[in-house]
Amino acid sequence: MMDPEPSVLDFVKAWLRGKRIQLPEQHAGEESVSVEVEALPVSEAPHVVAPATPFPWRTLLALALALLAQFSLEPRPNRTSLWGVLGYLAAGLFLLWGWLGKEFDLPAHLKMALGWKRSEQLPAADGQRMPVARLIWIAGTVFFSALALLAFGNRATGEYVFNATNLLLWAAALLCAIGALWQPGEGRLGTWLRQAWEGLRRGQWTVRFSWQTLLWLAVLALGIFFRFYRLETVPSQMVSDHAEKLLDVYDVLNGQYNTYFPRNTGREFFQFYWTALMVLLFGQGISFLSLKLGTVILGVLTLPYLYLIGKELGSKRVGLLAMGFAGVAYWPNLISRIALRFTLYPFFYAPTLYYFLRGMRLKRQRDFIWAGIFLGLGLHGYSPSRMVPILLTLGVVLYWLHARKLAKEAAQSEESESSPIDVRAVAAAERRATGLGWVAVALVSFVIFLPLLRYTLDNPQMVAFRALTRLGDVEQPLQGNPWLIFLNNLWRALTMFAWDNGEVWVISITHRPILDVVSGALFHLGALLLLARYLRQRHWVDLFMLLSVPVLLMPSILSLAFPAENPCLNRTAAAIIPTFLFVGYALDAMMRALEGLGRKWGKRFAWALAAVLLLLSSLQNYDMVFNQYAKVYDVSSWNTSEMGNLARAFAESVGSTDTTYLVAYPHWVDSRLIGIAAGYPTKDYALWPEHFQDTLLDTRAKLFMINPNDMADVIALRELYPQGVLYNYDSPVQGKDFLLFFVPPTMVTQP
Repeated sequence: MMDPEPSVLDFVKAWLRGKRIQLPEQHAGEESVSVEVEALPVSEAPHVVAPATPFPWRTLLALALALLAQFSLEPRPNRTSLWGVLGYLAAGLFLLWGWLGKEFDLPAHLKMALGWKRSEQLPAADGQRMPVARLIWIAGTVFFSALALLAFGNRATGEYVFNATNLLLWAAALLCAIGALWQPGEGRLGTWLRQAWEGLRRGQWTVRFSWQTLLWLAVLALGIFFRFYRLETVPSQMVSDHAEKLLDVYDVLNGQYNTYFPRNTGREFFQFYWTALMVLLFGQGISFLSLKLGTVILGVLTLPYLYLIGKELGSKRVGLLAMGFAGVAYWPNLISRIALRFTLYPFFYAPTLYYFLRGMRLKRQRDFIWAGIFLGLGLHGYSPSRMVPILLTLGVVLYWLHARKLAKEAAQSEESESSPIDVRAVAAAERRATGLGWVAVALVSFVIFLPLLRYTLDNPQMVAFRALTRLGDVEQPLQGNPWLIFLNNLWRALTMFAWDNGEVWVISITHRPILDVVSGALFHLGALLLLARYLRQRHWVDLFMLLSVPVLLMPSILSLAFPAENPCLNRTAAAIIPTFLFVGYALDAMMRALEGLGRKWGKRFAWALAAVLLLLSSLQNYDMVFNQYAKVYDVSSWNTSEMGNLARAFAESVGSTDTTYLVAYPHWVDSRLIGIAAGYPTKDYALWPEHFQDTLLDTRAKLFMINPNDMADVIALRELYPQGVLYNYDSPVQGKDFLLFFVPPTMVTQP
């Protein structure tokens, strides 16, 4: 009689005790098979084909249960979380059973470079010269930074602007900081430029496209399609925040180069200069489309860095899958399309994280320098980016706590009987190397932060106002115990991936999961796999990635005074990066399980599964963005674009911009948006009833736009202009009609 197959409980017990379970005899030899799979389906050199493994039913059942669990959590009447929770628990158990049963493996961590080896390789002569050179660079950094800090503001006049003097000082401080941090032997730019010049001079240029490259380009093209498709109409209307942004862009284009823009409680400068560049490049003027082009382009540029992070932490395929699902997802799509600063949070975090992780692995200062550059620029982008320095510091601390284990593993591969290695000394060297990297990130980002630092020193309340109104009782008192509010906010933010992404209609489909069914299922499975691998292998980067999610959600979680604003897609936006990395991890695990069936058919099944899941995700996200969100947004926003088009048509025909008016009415249209939509960004069309009499002096044709509920002002205008004609403008959007009161030229009656 054959022994029964071990259960998942048997595997868990053995794993926790550090023991190994032998599979039944009919599987002998199979459980120890390790199938190395190329990240992408490209041609390879011939190699020995590993024997096929049993059908990975546990892993695929885990995927099916997770999909059903997430589907049960989709919005519907009388929705309950019970079946979703039970489904995810079952999916998690089968997934761990499949992993422990060797149905698949996870991509191995990339080997950490030894910082002590690098330091040993430095030439002795450089060791004598370098300290003096570094002291000079450091002195230059301090000197030029101090001068730049003074030059970036004038408290007496209240001017905080960029000019030639402070820009030169700022650049000099940054160059000195880079010079102080740069390590010998890291300069490859000169070599690359010489090779490029030689190739250009000889006309020897070769461009090669592999299947890997073509697949990468196809996935990127899919993301570009989702970002740019129907960009002009989804979303269709501006809100008041867009008016504030475009007025600041107008100021930039007219020579007002602020380091911080105080309009609308204050904003960092990056988006305004970036949008001004879009206006100059694409010629769309001060418009909603110019704002959209700027943020959507940044959203697209985030995707390659997401791929690189996945490649750094897992494999090329993990990065490709993460980029693909993020490219079609409604969360990153909406925060790009809404054309506010929200997409700057993930855009700057992605390269910061990539170079930080490379620096931690390779102990290369140039990677830390790049991380500092993107971190510093991110602090000029969107205020939630202030959480990123905290997260990077947490990463360094986690590395230090795991340094002894990492040093022991790395030293074992280098150690020999003739030259034993002191693990404690290696761990100390590792901590020192990463500590110096952290200093590099901090120094470079500090120098880039100088313009905002100067403004903050002189105007701390302005810079901190928005955060203080959410964190404390500056605007309204806290409605209960702050710790209880915090814990409730934390729970709601962590469950938004599967349950409820909040009630902010401007950037979400309210009260639905932030992820589609496929991405939601894979996200939770991926997070479980990382947690399980950390508990087994204790690698710092797994714990860092898991903890990065709640840390990056903190700008939303810390909305203690306004808990209804949590969760929201904008203040949590940088969590897009770990979220879709978890998606990539999980799907890569499923594909590895299928590839174990055999090299030829296994790979085909694996990629077919990935294609089907990406297709399903694309279809649902398409519907969410271009159908559900578009309709809700049109109904919830005011149709200022229609009013702007009417105002422009009237001014270009029988009337004038000076005789076109929007009659002010409470909680209605932002009159500045009509001017922007009409092509007159500085024109405010608002007319208050007490100023009706002033319009009598102008005998040109007049057009008044009136709220349909404002009959009192209709009567007042009829009394002033008895021969005026009243029309009802029938909007294509239900509930957005408004009144037009037209007064022909010269047809006025003096009171």
